[in-house]
Amino acid sequence: MGANVLEITDDNFDSEVLKSDQPVLVDFWAPWCGPCRKIAPMIDELASENMGGAKIGKVNIDDNQQSAMNFGIEAIPTIIVFKGGQPVQRFQGIPAKARIQEALDAAK
Repeated sequence: MGANVLEITDDNFDSEVLKSDQPVLVDFWAPWCGPCRKIAPMIDELASENMGGAKIGKVNIDDNQQSAMNFGIEAIPTIIVFKGGQPVQRFQGIPAKARIQEALDAAK
């Protein structure tokens, strides 16, 4: 996980995501998921490029099943952009980085 990427857990989801005053991108993933590992460098880049304007975090669904259940995660990777504590955009699979950046910009 990149230096600018938050580790989001069931315990801190509320404070880091739902109560954040910035938009938050949450990548729901698992270590055994090939596509999740494939998009990890893109998530790291987004975290670096959006520092100060948005939070970028990852939820390991194996360790944090409550968060995954709360948002109906049925396939991974799933990326959800939150604004004001509400999910505003959702991507499944391997989306283009530009599409994710557009969603983040729209949430700012």
